Amino acid sequence: MAAAALAALLALGVGGCAVTIDEPEAPPSGSGNAGEQLAELTVAKAGSMRGYSRARFPHWQKTGKNCDVRDTVLQRDGKDIRLSGCNVVAGHWESAYDGRTFTDPSGVDIDHMVPLANAWRSGAAEWDDTKRGEFANDLTRPQLIAVSASSNRAKGDQDPSQWKPPNRSYWCTYAADWITVKHHWRLTVTGAEKDALSDMLEGCTWASKP
Repeated sequence: MAAAALAALLALGVGGCAVTIDEPEAPPSGSGNAGEQLAELTVAKAGSMRGYSRARFPHWQKTGKNCDVRDTVLQRDGKDIRLSGCNVVAGHWESAYDGRTFTDPSGVDIDHMVPLANAWRSGAAEWDDTKRGEFANDLTRPQLIAVSASSNRAKGDQDPSQWKPPNRSYWCTYAADWITVKHHWRLTVTGAEKDALSDMLEGCTWASKP
C-alpha cells in the first residue's frame, strides 16, 4: 500500500476510533539489529517503585528562550509547523500509536517510549538525577515521540507485554525502538516483556534474529 494511501486510511475513524491497519511498515532507521540487541538485554524481575517520582527525571530541558524539549519534538514530528518565537502553536501531527491526527498541539503528548516508571523499575533507580534527566530528554535515541494524549495515557508505564499500540502496523517500529532505548541505556527487561518484544518482531522481515 502506498504511504500516502496508508496515512489517509489511518486518519479515518469510525465513531471517533482510528482505523487499525494490520500491515508491516518499512523498517525504521537502524532497526536491522533489533533481534541481536534483544538477545543482549538482561532479563530480571521488575524492581521496586520505592523512591520513585517523575521529579527524579528532570524534564523538559530548555532548548532556547521560552522553549524546551517538548517544542523540539513537536517541531520534529509535525508538519506545517507554526511558531510563536520558538514555541510550537500549530501544525499537523499524526499519532503513530492510533492513527489520529491533530492540528492543535494541546491534543498531543510527548511520550517516553520507555516510560520513566518502567525505567526506574529496570535499572534507573540506581542512577543519579543527572543521568535520569539525560534519559528523560534523550533526542538521539527513539525515546521521545509525539502521539495522541489518549494513547499516551492508555499506555501509562506499561511495557509491551501489557500494552501495545492499537495500530498494529506500528508494532515493528515500536518493538525496535523500545529495544534500542533499553539496549543503549542498559536497562533490564522482564521475561514477559522480552517474549512480547520477540513476538512483535516475528513478522518484521527486516529484523535480524539472534
